[in-house]
Amino acid sequence: MKPLVKGVDECRQCAGLFRLGRDVEAALNMVDLFDETQRQIAQAPQDVQQAWALMLRQMLACQERQDWLGLADFIEYELIELLENMPA
Repeated sequence: MKPLVKGVDECRQCAGLFRLGRDVEAALNMVDLFDETQRQIAQAPQDVQQAWALMLRQMLACQERQDWLGLADFIEYELIELLENMPA
């Protein structure tokens, strides 16, 4: 099993909470999810780090606008894709 599978499951759970309107609980989970993602990305190639930085800015903008569905989409689709395609 790849170590990123846990991160993918956590992404789906966090996105699901945002979709259910449980934004406070989801935001708390998101902090842990982003911390772990940052640790993984720190050792990735520069292009992956840049993609993560851009995505993080976009996700935080969604959070600032309280666009929970947009944030859920980023976490469930874009972030998972980034994690799954990260070089081993």
